[in-house]
Amino acid sequence: MNDQTEHSLQGRGCPVAHHGSDLTRLYGPEAATDPGGIYERLRKEHGSVAPVLLEGDIPAWLVLGYRDSRRVLENPLQFHRDARTWRDLREGRVADDSALVPMLAWRPDCVSQDGEAHRRLRRAVNDALQSAAGRGVRRHAMRFANQQIDTFADSGRADLVADYADCLPMIVVARVLGLAEAEGRRLVESCAQVMRGGEDAVLHDGVIKEILGELAERRRSEPGSDLATGLLEHHAALDHDEVVSHLRAVLIAAHVTTNLLARVLELILTDASRLSGLISGQLNISAVVEEAMWNSPPLAVLPGRFAAGDVELGGHRIEEGDLLVIGLAPGNLDPEIRPELGVSVHGNQAHLAFGAGPHECPGQNIGMAVIEIAVNVLLHRLPGLRLAVPSGELTSTASTWMSLLDSLPVEFDV
Repeated sequence: MNDQTEHSLQGRGCPVAHHGSDLTRLYGPEAATDPGGIYERLRKEHGSVAPVLLEGDIPAWLVLGYRDSRRVLENPLQFHRDARTWRDLREGRVADDSALVPMLAWRPDCVSQDGEAHRRLRRAVNDALQSAAGRGVRRHAMRFANQQIDTFADSGRADLVADYADCLPMIVVARVLGLAEAEGRRLVESCAQVMRGGEDAVLHDGVIKEILGELAERRRSEPGSDLATGLLEHHAALDHDEVVSHLRAVLIAAHVTTNLLARVLELILTDASRLSGLISGQLNISAVVEEAMWNSPPLAVLPGRFAAGDVELGGHRIEEGDLLVIGLAPGNLDPEIRPELGVSVHGNQAHLAFGAGPHECPGQNIGMAVIEIAVNVLLHRLPGLRLAVPSGELTSTASTWMSLLDSLPVEFDV
């Protein structure tokens, strides 16, 4: 952070003004390899809310506590979604090509708005998702799961991250949106780059919007049985930009689901009792998904909320225009609600993985259906499925927003 920027922040309510410029970064080498260690250190130093720096050394408050996270998520009057009130953006400290823009900037969608504007758009998304889900999500998931497995079924080996989890949910949801399979596969890398951050994030966000914009134009003249058509024909009368922004939001959510699928497969393959229980039918896949949601949520940090006015949170003074990001992963492991992490969470759906409040993920049922089918097809298609390396050799790499399993090498009988 340069001296001019730091000086301009003195006396304001932002984290830099309160704590100086020597703040913990949620990006970079340490954050990539040990995000959990950073969360716990911040919890010990600052409590349930901690000052941090995001890419470009942009200050934010990271909410680490479960109860404070729910307070922020469930109170849009105090902590709203409109990034146009974000002080650092308003005052020119966030560059147009910042990697934060694709994740935090305002868009004409229900994710970025509150109140009546949010309700109007959210109803359209809910209706379109429900209609699209009833027209074949499970059928698409079954087809593409088998198709992906066909590419490696004869080899006896695979990487279930690169060869399966990274692409399957994206291809399924792309088809639900109304895209061809080739377009869905092209978007896998662009969505990954947006979530990963870095200098190419804005460029890849442009690719996503271009492809989805072309889809919206096609469906305006050639309607189909898909989400794009459902949004275009909804009585809420969404305009072009609103339709494209909502298609993008659903696609990004599908990319997050790829990480959940990878984590569920990791849990299954690193525990023989889980694997045998699923194969025999004694264990339901929902129990494994719940465990993953609690202990390694697919989105580790949720962007972002903006303080509508001065407020106290977690013993810190938050001022109007401050950015808050919600630590879903540290919130789920908060010792105030989970003093014993080994206790079973089966049947407990109070995790933060889907968010909470009016902006809770609307497409969670679709994601759960894709994961259930992806796991079931895999286990039935690949007899003798097992890890090809010791579980201790599995590694992850994190960005600000997600901690991704690098690979999941397996072997199976042919």
